Amino acid sequence: MKDVLDELAAVRRTMGRGTLPAGEAYTVELRRRYDAEVDDVWDAITDPDRLRRWLKPVTGDLRPGGTYELEGGEHGEILRCEPPRLLKVSWMFGPEADAWPGTSEVEVRLTPGGDGRTEFELIHAAVVGEPMFPTYGPGAGGVGWDIALVALAEFLSGGVSADHAEFETSLEGHEFSRRSAAAWGDAHLAAGGDPEQVAAAVRATTDFYAPDPAGRA
Repeated sequence: MKDVLDELAAVRRTMGRGTLPAGEAYTVELRRRYDAEVDDVWDAITDPDRLRRWLKPVTGDLRPGGTYELEGGEHGEILRCEPPRLLKVSWMFGPEADAWPGTSEVEVRLTPGGDGRTEFELIHAAVVGEPMFPTYGPGAGGVGWDIALVALAEFLSGGVSADHAEFETSLEGHEFSRRSAAAWGDAHLAAGGDPEQVAAAVRATTDFYAPDPAGRA
């Protein structure tokens, strides 16, 4: 458990605002350092065979202007691809999402950090309306990305990444999700969020990712 929580602590989280074609967006931003060369990290996030081993299987026309689909429903268009520094995609979920183009984008930036390390930055911008953001805050997407980045760390270190669904439902995964939700609450507060709304959002996010089996509040 300590190793997983150390990985959680390695991430710097911020919440901000941005602009997408569909309008004003919220952003969740995660920054951390990986002990791997930039070419290795780039390959891990773009090669289909490696991507499926820490995130999900991917199919599609995997080139700029092409489309992709992850097993589980996430899909979109490859907007920019500049090896080994920048990858940007639209990020949609569910068949109905295609009716709202330009509402969600994910951008990953890689920078060589010296000593064989890589500075990793992920920015997920989304146009989020009522009631999603007031209810869950940045943790709605942030917790999921925290789980993904831990899996990437394990993969880059030569380990075998656990299945996301299995990890999320384990006792260790629940504790990780609770702490991740609290960390996103801190980022929300730092961005000027109302303390009562932030506290409620952290509770809602925690209940979503790590529900109490006894049904206690």
